[in-house]
Amino acid sequence: MTPDQIVLVQDSFRRVGPIEDKISNLFYHRLFEVAPQVAPLFRDDMGVQKKKFMQMLELLVKGLNTPESFLPEVVGLGQRHTSYDVAPEHYVVVGESLIWALDYALGEDFTEDMHMAWVAAYGTLADVMIGAGSELT
Repeated sequence: MTPDQIVLVQDSFRRVGPIEDKISNLFYHRLFEVAPQVAPLFRDDMGVQKKKFMQMLELLVKGLNTPESFLPEVVGLGQRHTSYDVAPEHYVVVGESLIWALDYALGEDFTEDMHMAWVAAYGTLADVMIGAGSELT
């Protein structure tokens, strides 16, 4: 990610905080709409799951300047996701659903540059998680 992309993601995430419930609801609604086959992977209480999702996003966003600060957590998360039967292809639909939710919730404030910055940020997260999970198989 470029320094400008990091700033875009971090600035946009400040706007997400006050509407994090809306973002997480939109995200999971969209995810289950476009990939209903992943719904059974979510066995926990969805209220708890939504909070965990937003916490992971916050960890990612805050750590973009210092990736080593969140890398161990992301590696562990990727390893745990393998035990939940999450496959590498699931990360694609998750990323698409996240970007869709951000775009929908932030509206015209979600610029093309911001879109690309979030794609890069999520790609970094997904790549680490997929790599960590593949080490276990």
